[in-house]
Amino acid sequence: MHFQDGSMFPENQEDLVITCAPYGPEWEPEDFPADIPITMEEQIQKAVDCYEAGATVLHLHVRELDGKGSKRLSKFNELIAGVREAVPEMIIQVGGSISFAPESDGEAAKWLSDDTRHMLAELTPVPDQVTIAINTNQMNIIEQMCDADIAGTSLADPELKYAYQEMTIPAGPEWVEEHIRRLSANGIQTHFQLSGVSQLETVERMMRRGAANVPLILTWVAIGGGFDAPNIYNLANFVRACPDGSVLTLESSMLNVLPINMMAIAMGLHVRCGIEDNIWTQRRDRKMSSVEQIQQLVRISEEFGRKVATAEEARRIYRLGEFYSSADETLARNGFAPNLHRLRA
Repeated sequence: MHFQDGSMFPENQEDLVITCAPYGPEWEPEDFPADIPITMEEQIQKAVDCYEAGATVLHLHVRELDGKGSKRLSKFNELIAGVREAVPEMIIQVGGSISFAPESDGEAAKWLSDDTRHMLAELTPVPDQVTIAINTNQMNIIEQMCDADIAGTSLADPELKYAYQEMTIPAGPEWVEEHIRRLSANGIQTHFQLSGVSQLETVERMMRRGAANVPLILTWVAIGGGFDAPNIYNLANFVRACPDGSVLTLESSMLNVLPINMMAIAMGLHVRCGIEDNIWTQRRDRKMSSVEQIQQLVRISEEFGRKVATAEEARRIYRLGEFYSSADETLARNGFAPNLHRLRA
């Protein structure tokens, strides 16, 4: 991405797309009973509340009635249908892990099997996006958390903490390319969740081979534990590597979320918030709901002079419905240099 003179002026920036992640599969309902929805009606209403607060993208996970993260695709179908009816304008982004929460006490936190995750391409109604990780990687969501972050929550339990500490993402090249192919065939946009520049380079290589003929819609996930740490050096390095045609959202963890999002707002990038990422105010004097976090970002963006995207504008920015017919078209639309054979032609 290039930052020319005037790039920080709000009139030269896209409207801000706010992604909310209000379902928080790593938390137990007792960790934040005022803001963790359990019944299907509550989960649908949470999407409505987030949309009305200013979020246009819903990062979706599902809970069972016992409060556990659901791994049943039928429950995903039910929630997607309910959200579609309640807020049809909202962009539905299904979390590619389905749910990484342990199935029962003492079990590991883990992503589901390759075959199960492929079934996300068969969801009905069809979501707008499914997130995808690139390259099998550690995902220790605890590493950047301090004792104050988890005090009084279920993550303070040593067994549960260990389960999340040891979590990995299975995302080998054969599975990734097949998953993108299946999503695209069903009109679902791939949303890349990347840990750093090396994974971005893998995506670029796939596009150069014609194995990912899709828009480069991505999130920089700065949570440590196998992902980049949330600091300005890593951020600048990642942003410099992104081509001008990409659409970049920033994601972080706990008290890093707000400052990282403020950087995104200032730089013309996009933001993500919600209790999946953080449950505290910056002073840790109380827990902060997903709706409050959205409202905070709306206020800050308005003070920067940057408008918050409507649902219609967010769909245009995300280039929903776009798929490409060749590697050459994909590279050109995403702002990459052409393949070398094109340069020699």
